[in-house]
Amino acid sequence: MTMKEQWKTLLQLFWTFFKIAPVTFGGGFAMIPLIEKEVVEKRNWLKSEEVTDVFALSQSVPGAVAINSATFIGHRIAGMKGAMAAMIGVTLPTFLIVLLLGILYFFIQDNPKIESAFISIRASIVAIIAYAAIKIGKTAIVDKSTFGILLVGIPILFFIHPVLAILAGAIAGVVTISIKRKLGYKINMDRKEKKEEKNDFKYFMGAGI
Repeated sequence: MTMKEQWKTLLQLFWTFFKIAPVTFGGGFAMIPLIEKEVVEKRNWLKSEEVTDVFALSQSVPGAVAINSATFIGHRIAGMKGAMAAMIGVTLPTFLIVLLLGILYFFIQDNPKIESAFISIRASIVAIIAYAAIKIGKTAIVDKSTFGILLVGIPILFFIHPVLAILAGAIAGVVTISIKRKLGYKINMDRKEKKEEKNDFKYFMGAGI
């Protein structure tokens, strides 16, 4: 990659996350659908499965999910410089907006129209997070064992810290895969493998002739 191409990629990373940050009310989870649309569908920088792994890793380490996700994605695409460009891009708009709102807060805090707007925004956030969960679920749930971990994990989150739930899920995954390998089962790591298996089966049965 030439210096010109490298700078172009860095500017694209910065601008991509700079655009996403101001409209992600509700934090990092609300940012997930927008990040996936920009990084996977529009830019073709990463695959959907890779973005899902990034989000899982971002939630398992300290810090804000949005900043962690942007940093990890930037690093995957353009190394340390990419991580810095993405991190600055995702934090700068929020910093400027919070600074502006901090100045204006005392003038708008009792405005009924502003309060009504935030009520609607909170409802929209729930829909966005639900949509993000469905999108991630399509790539994260690859077999019966991962579906079982999902069913067990949802009620557990009401009683334990999310970090503990992530660690428990990681342990469950390692144990499950180890048991499957000992029993001789083939391990499907993502849906793409399953889709390829189905296509191979169709070809074998004569559909590919």
